[in-house]
Amino acid sequence: MSDQGIVLPPEPAIPSPPPHPPNTVFRGPNGIRAGWRVLIFLLIVAGLLAVVNLVIFLILHFLLHRGRTGLGTGGSLTPTTAVLGDGAIFVFTSIAAVLMARIERRKWSQYGLRLSSAFGRNFWTGLLIGFSAISATLLAIFSLHGFHLAGLAIHGQTILTSIAAWGGAFIVVGLGEEFAFRGYLQFTLTTGMGFWPAAVLLSALFGLAHAGNPGEGKFGLLSVVCFGLLFCLFLRRTGNLWLAVGFHAGWDWGQTFFYGVPDSGLKPYHNLLNSAFHGPAWLTGGSVGPEASVFTPTVLLIVAILFSLAYRQNRYTTQS
Repeated sequence: MSDQGIVLPPEPAIPSPPPHPPNTVFRGPNGIRAGWRVLIFLLIVAGLLAVVNLVIFLILHFLLHRGRTGLGTGGSLTPTTAVLGDGAIFVFTSIAAVLMARIERRKWSQYGLRLSSAFGRNFWTGLLIGFSAISATLLAIFSLHGFHLAGLAIHGQTILTSIAAWGGAFIVVGLGEEFAFRGYLQFTLTTGMGFWPAAVLLSALFGLAHAGNPGEGKFGLLSVVCFGLLFCLFLRRTGNLWLAVGFHAGWDWGQTFFYGVPDSGLKPYHNLLNSAFHGPAWLTGGSVGPEASVFTPTVLLIVAILFSLAYRQNRYTTQS
């Protein structure tokens, strides 16, 4: 049969994709540029701090006036001060990250604290490594006659309540400091400059944030930077912050509560053991505590090497 005279309908036109918005100083190929996103995030955090700062001040002033805070004396770290300080940091940075996730159409879990992994294997592994690391540091100082234990500092029911109070407090400290420096900011700066440049920058800022601690020193701050880089390695290889949170809590709990030694220049309070240091500052850390000892960066380096051998695959990603 002839097909002459049959007119075929025209093929439907395929719509062309909408043009991408032009790149500007504010917007790149992936949306708002990383620097502006960081600035918006920090402005949100600053705004939240400004709103609640007066309320916190008034509450603390009231409690101090009545002598009921358990804050300790100047230069002393207590569970109350740890939870109030780092708990506020965690809440404010989390709220800001939730708002940024909506703006960027991402999930909050992409910023390092996946709830499905909360307090799982990585956390408990980090807790054990952190406590082992501070124990190894103090053992090294002890081997050179720079440290010794002098019996229990607390007794009876106080031991149980202090174990729980310090355990909870240092989990809050780990969550607050890790998310503030290696959560949203690490994720966003990675999209703009790469993982390790962002890690070096934020680790330097992590050290600077500890500069105001009473009794802190330059060698202690150098160790804080080393901690930051180690935690970034944990994040890079595990894909989330839970191992770093556990290590952070394990190290601080062992240092402040269990062994009763200064933590970044802050004196312990209701610690389990009495301890004393003898010798030069390069060995003992001086007023800073063992974090300023030459053995702390040495132990952290050993941890980094062993961890890299056990966790060889990079699991961190900024892809949706």
